Amino acid sequence: MKDEQKSTQQQNGDCQARLHGIQQQIQQANFSAAIDSAQQMLQQEVTDSETQQLLYLLGVAQRYDQQLAAALKTIKQLLAKNGGHARAYQEMGYIHLGLQQADRAIQSFRWATQLNPALLASWQQLAQLEQQQGQTESSLQAMQQYQFLQQLPALLLGAQDLMHEGKLHKADQLCRQFLQQNKHHIEGMCLLAEIGIRLRVYDDAEFLLESCVELAPDHHRARSEYLGLLLRLGKFKPALAQVEILLHNQPDNPAYQMAMGNVQVGLGNTQAGIELFNQVLKHDPQRAGLQIQLGHAYKANGQLDLAVQAYQRAYQIKPALGDAYWSLANTKTYRFSDAELTQMRQFEADPQTESEDRIHLCFAAGKAYEDRQEYGLSFDYYQRGNQLKRQQSGYSADKTDAQIDAQIQHCTAELFQQRGHLGLDDLAPIFIVGLPRAGSTLLEQILASHSMVDGTMELHNILGLAMRLCGRVVAEEARYPANLWELDDSYFKRFGQQFIDDTQVYRDGAAFFIDKMPNNFMHIGLIKLILPKAKIIDARRHPMSCCFSGFKQLFGEGQDFSYDLDDIARYYQSYVKLMDHWDNVLPGFVLRVQHEDVVNDLEGQVRRMLDFCGLPFEQSCVDFHQTKRNIKTPSSEQVRQPIYTSALEQWKNYADNLQPLTTRFQGGK
Repeated sequence: MKDEQKSTQQQNGDCQARLHGIQQQIQQANFSAAIDSAQQMLQQEVTDSETQQLLYLLGVAQRYDQQLAAALKTIKQLLAKNGGHARAYQEMGYIHLGLQQADRAIQSFRWATQLNPALLASWQQLAQLEQQQGQTESSLQAMQQYQFLQQLPALLLGAQDLMHEGKLHKADQLCRQFLQQNKHHIEGMCLLAEIGIRLRVYDDAEFLLESCVELAPDHHRARSEYLGLLLRLGKFKPALAQVEILLHNQPDNPAYQMAMGNVQVGLGNTQAGIELFNQVLKHDPQRAGLQIQLGHAYKANGQLDLAVQAYQRAYQIKPALGDAYWSLANTKTYRFSDAELTQMRQFEADPQTESEDRIHLCFAAGKAYEDRQEYGLSFDYYQRGNQLKRQQSGYSADKTDAQIDAQIQHCTAELFQQRGHLGLDDLAPIFIVGLPRAGSTLLEQILASHSMVDGTMELHNILGLAMRLCGRVVAEEARYPANLWELDDSYFKRFGQQFIDDTQVYRDGAAFFIDKMPNNFMHIGLIKLILPKAKIIDARRHPMSCCFSGFKQLFGEGQDFSYDLDDIARYYQSYVKLMDHWDNVLPGFVLRVQHEDVVNDLEGQVRRMLDFCGLPFEQSCVDFHQTKRNIKTPSSEQVRQPIYTSALEQWKNYADNLQPLTTRFQGGK
């Protein structure tokens, strides 16, 4: 085994040396030799990553050698493999410039900057080309971004480039290296916060941005980023204080007015938020993105007809805006017209359509054809959308398996016997865990219909604590959960108290509250140690139904495992394996609620959950669909209706296409 690993490492080293040799040939203007070397390597057995590097270098060498048609073909081949390759779009821009196709060059450079806003050369080319085309305003914006990037210290620009290329840990290390020498550099602190957000270490990012606005109260961009993070985390009360400061300085700034609208919606003042959105639209009705936000506000408020109208206005303003069509599909009740479906198909097939729009269009078309019972076409679009999204995610099933194995290895019964009494004895938290699309929103709506329970949202606090315990060192083995054996006894109660304090902002005064972050199933051991009297409910659904429902859902963030059938099946199996472990080492700590049982025996399962949580029965929990509250998950409209059984076996309509699932689940049994 060691010999095999050594051989693989040697092969990787040889390949990297040859790639470096091709780069040197290009730098020495020996383009024909670079082209020959790259083409020869492409005929050999190389990894997908190496193939992408070779195609990029080949395209660059062909362009320098004035083989523009060949270069364009090569770069298109690269983009077919990786639609998120920013530098490939930048190279395509240069090729179109050489072909004297200014409009296409501008589009390519725009795509490049959208994927990687740290590409100096693309911003510079955009500024020049748009100026030549008479696009003065956009040219000025491009030049401002170019000048902003140009004045950044080299280490920060490098860290920003790494971040946008998805190399987050390297970006983090480089940024921290810079800040060690420049402790209160605001741009550096903002960048480190953005890296933290992408790593989902939200508490670190929040601390950094809060420090920025304290150190530089007039730095509006830092305050705006702080506001954006607070909104993302659902911390609407502190967000209100920040947006009020921004509006005091710039009362007519539409971005801050829209942020105030989002704050009001988040605080439950949905009508006030809707009015603010409409005020901005009154002055600038062509804001397609704001029409979508307005639609989301109407949807959260239960005004579905008005939500639909807002989503439709969005695509009328910007016909290729995929998010508008997906937002309609994601109501779960909207039915597309023939004209809408034709338009979606045309834009999805158009090579000029941006990758994010194409992803949204694929998922929307999949839903449209599903509703028409054209399941073959429906699956084709779902599959294409998932493949495009999978290219962006970089998800590793092996990494997930390693994390679960570590939980099983270190979170033993002995650990809980020795340390399970050290946390905070607070009865308030109720965690609903499981996989997305397993019925967790329904369970939350049932429990939140009780007079003693506050529904909140998918809170990131436990995930953030787990990330902090892992540490920032990129090592073969993370510190967490092994360090749960080593932490000072006092930490567990402190962590529990911090969770209660930090989540207070989401509560409305009830004795109990719900955290429905599904991914918390990974950290049930940690929850037991810091909050030993918390209640945990495992929302479980039939594996075929759950996995296929996740596969056809485009999530706002996270859930990267869901964009490949084998990945999601493997994830489900790993989840079941870990939940079995928690049952073994923490008997009785988790209540499993099967979605199919809720559908078939609603009152029985309601009583079972209330008994588990120590709550008296209330009829309102059975009549959950009558409860008025903002719901922001994909199931928002479904849980405003009585229980229905039609979704239980929808996967069977696609059975011929679900071999990766049926193989792992033995035919769905």
